Amino acid sequence: MKILIVAATKLEVKPLLNKLKDLKFNPEVLITGVGMVPTAFSLGNVLSVKKYDAALNLGICGSFNRNLKIGEVVNVTEDIFSELGAEDGDSFLKLSDMKFADKKDVMLKPAKKFSSSVLKEFKKVKGITVNTVHGNKKSISKVVELYNPDVESMEGAAFFYACNRLNIPSVQLRAVSNYVEHRNSKNWNIKLAVENLTEAALGLF
Repeated sequence: MKILIVAATKLEVKPLLNKLKDLKFNPEVLITGVGMVPTAFSLGNVLSVKKYDAALNLGICGSFNRNLKIGEVVNVTEDIFSELGAEDGDSFLKLSDMKFADKKDVMLKPAKKFSSSVLKEFKKVKGITVNTVHGNKKSISKVVELYNPDVESMEGAAFFYACNRLNIPSVQLRAVSNYVEHRNSKNWNIKLAVENLTEAALGLF
């Protein structure tokens, strides 16, 4: 089975890659860089010339949902380009509501799901993909009112979009590194998130 691991930064998958090397299992790895544009560009380059049986997006995320624990690994089964739209005074018009895009191209789910019994261990959550991570009470309240997301990342929806266009089974696993609140990196635990993400991905392999 030919699998592509996709991550924004090497930090998020380096421990996993070291362990997979010990197991003599070497899936292809794509480090895209942070953000939806680098992710879309990198995936477009690779997927246009190579075929994969499945793609796995691994990374950390911020959580709006306080029922999720710091370090918890979640299965993002729906992801949204939350900023695509237009301002209308104090209101926000979604791109799909403006008829400039189909809803399925803005609110994305895997077109072909990655099949594994191990995925049942992780909560299914709804994500949003953003250019600017939230750290302001007003903007947090607004996006929660619009989409009621569980988590946010800067790459997830772009990953799903590319995989869906080429009909590649995909899964997005993320570990919560912080809660979405006024920016306070002292409350973050990236180390724990990466450790738990590593173990979760190993379980899949």
